[in-house]
Amino acid sequence: MAHFAEIDSNNIVLRVVVISDSNTADSDGHETESIGATYCQNLLGGTWVQTSYNARIRKRFAGIGYTYDSTRNAFILPKPFNSWTLNETTCDWEAPVDLPADASASKTYSWNEGTTSWVED
Repeated sequence: MAHFAEIDSNNIVLRVVVISDSNTADSDGHETESIGATYCQNLLGGTWVQTSYNARIRKRFAGIGYTYDSTRNAFILPKPFNSWTLNETTCDWEAPVDLPADASASKTYSWNEGTTSWVED
């Protein structure tokens, strides 16, 4: 199965669909993104970009509200807090302060944007 994300004019993901691999293949059976994107466009309209359920392409599986960044060739989650910055390599948002080293399943922390610090739950 192949997964495709519909993006709007601002590259925001509107929905993600699953199509058969056969709908991404040429007459020789070679699968390509462009064939799958055209299939989705012809069937549903809109602009489509392939995403990977196991994150083999574009850093992560697309989700509604994510942004497709064509320069980084990545789907990026919505920014969680104003103080966080985007890691250019991983395309993950990072807090300005590292999570405390003692964070674990039994000791959890939440981000406090007002103090720009981690607070133990």
